[in-house]
This record gives sequence, C-alpha cells and structure tokens, in this order.
Amino acid sequence: MIESRGVPAVAIGLVRPHLEATRAPRSLFVPFQLGRPLGEPGDAAFQRRVLLHALGLLERTDGPVILEDFAEDAPNERDTPGWRPPFALPAPPSADLPAALAAEIAHLRPWWDSAQARFGRTTVGLCGLPPEAWPGYAGPFLDGDVPEAPSAFSPALTLRYLADDLKAFCMEAVQAEGPAASSRQVNAWFWGGTAAGRMLLALRGVAQASEEKGLQTIARFLVPVPWLPADHQ
Repeated sequence: MIESRGVPAVAIGLVRPHLEATRAPRSLFVPFQLGRPLGEPGDAAFQRRVLLHALGLLERTDGPVILEDFAEDAPNERDTPGWRPPFALPAPPSADLPAALAAEIAHLRPWWDSAQARFGRTTVGLCGLPPEAWPGYAGPFLDGDVPEAPSAFSPALTLRYLADDLKAFCMEAVQAEGPAASSRQVNAWFWGGTAAGRMLLALRGVAQASEEKGLQTIARFLVPVPWLPADHQ
C-alpha cells in the first residue's frame, strides 16, 4: 500500500523466513539478537552502517522482490574480557523453586535499585505485581494450579509478562556496577546460574503440557530457543 502511493519502502528484519514469506519489495535481513534490529544500543557508527545498507536497496532496480543479507555480526556478540557479576548469588535454601526464587529476588533487589539509579530507567513493570510477589504468583503453576490474575490480564498473560519482568529485573541488576557485558554473557549468567532461569524453564515445561490454551500459547515466550537445554528442545 505504501509503495502504491509512490513512497519507496525498505524492511529490516530479524527473522529471515518472515521476510521470505511477506515478500516486501526491498528487505534487509540482519542476523542480530531479537529486539535489536540495528545492533548494539549506543553504537551509532554500526547502526549507521545498517541503515545506509538498507537505504541503499532503494537504488536497486532488479526487483520486484529484493531480499539481501547484512554480512556483519552485531558488536553485542563480542564478550567483555574478564566480565563477571558484581555479586555472588546466595545458595538456594532448598530445592523448592519458589522459595529459591524469593531468596534470589531479595538478594538482587538492592542491586536492581542501584541499576535504576545508574541507568535512570527500568523495563520492569509489565505484569502489575512487585518483584516480591512474583514467586507467590508463579509457584502454583508448577503444581498445575491457575491462580487468579491480579489485573485485567488473563492468568496466562500475567505469567508471560511476569516472566518478562523477571528477566529484566535480573539482567538489569547484574549490570548495576562495572563494565558493560555482552548480551551473550548476561544471558549465559541468567540461564546458566540463577533460580529465576530455572523457574522459567520449569514453567515453560508446565505451560507446554497444559491443556489450557492460553498457557500453551505463552510457553514459547518464556525461554528464548537459543538458551533451551538440549533436553528441553
């Protein structure tokens, strides 16, 4: 519709099969992390290269469909040498995941507060519950129960947003001090060494096996595929 009105358009996409299926007149596939179509935040020079490459497709005349790959990896894939969290996580008080998560959240809360002061913002706040309430809401799902949602969202959607809040809470807290880590380093820490990561993996399994359609739908949003253990794929 945009093109038919005389306005040339270019799409930048992170999922190549989507670009292949939609067949926009001009598309640039970028092999970056989901949510970062231009690469690392704050890297203006790299973002400029991506945009100029995309805009360069406007000069092409070999359509009607052009789909090109961006050849560079995003700088956020480069690890920060020697990076490690500015704190050590407490040993889980028991094998009880909700209890372990509650202890972890209490430990991370001051670091999350410091991160907000450092960066002047937070992306936590989707589910409508404070961090201290997350283990109590998510825990019953592990036993097959569906607790009443505390807001206008459905229980399943509340759980999905709680998962997003939990990931953001932990990943912001771990960057409260010190040099910036790569997204790979932060994700490796979260999915490989936190009670929060173990909780989301367990919830994903429960949601997948549930007969409740809403839970089945949100299961795929709880854990990114690249960070699924082999026995969960």
